[in-house]
Amino acid sequence: MSTVKYTPRLADKYKKDVVPALMKKFAYKTVMQAPKLEKICINRGVNGAVNDKKMIDVAIGELEQITGQKAVPTMSKKDISNFKLRKGMPIGARVTLRGEKMYEFLDRLVSVALPRVRDFKGISDKAFDGRGNYTLGVTEQIIFPEIDIDKVSKITGMDITFVTTANTNEEAYELLKELGMPFKNFKNN
Repeated sequence: MSTVKYTPRLADKYKKDVVPALMKKFAYKTVMQAPKLEKICINRGVNGAVNDKKMIDVAIGELEQITGQKAVPTMSKKDISNFKLRKGMPIGARVTLRGEKMYEFLDRLVSVALPRVRDFKGISDKAFDGRGNYTLGVTEQIIFPEIDIDKVSKITGMDITFVTTANTNEEAYELLKELGMPFKNFKNN
């Protein structure tokens, strides 16, 4: 009995379509020079977590539903008396996706979640950091179909960072665009 290994749709697309397109555009000598997506980091700050500890658990639960992977709380690094914040208190939640789960999440984000954003005209191309990474801010967690809108007590956003092996913004832009990210238009800064 032979077992068929499952490969995410975007992982196949990367090997078959994205790498040849990038090699042609940037004239790489080998396939190994083509940039690839290393990981996707999802970070979510929780407003009011200092007063209500249950909000952290809700944020962690929602991130786990969205990503299919265990989320961890983020802790404050220092005391801030104006916010009644002590060092080591939980103030958010985060998840780092790699491999199959990373490609699955990206596929769902591009094909299902982003088109559900109201008045969606594409994502900004100005959020590259100069080292080939891209950060996307999502204002509502309810764009993900895994979240039941009736059970949401508070609508909050999250930051999604795409970490790539690209050396420049242009390479990272082309990689993400080939993977299906709906950019408005790119102007090299």
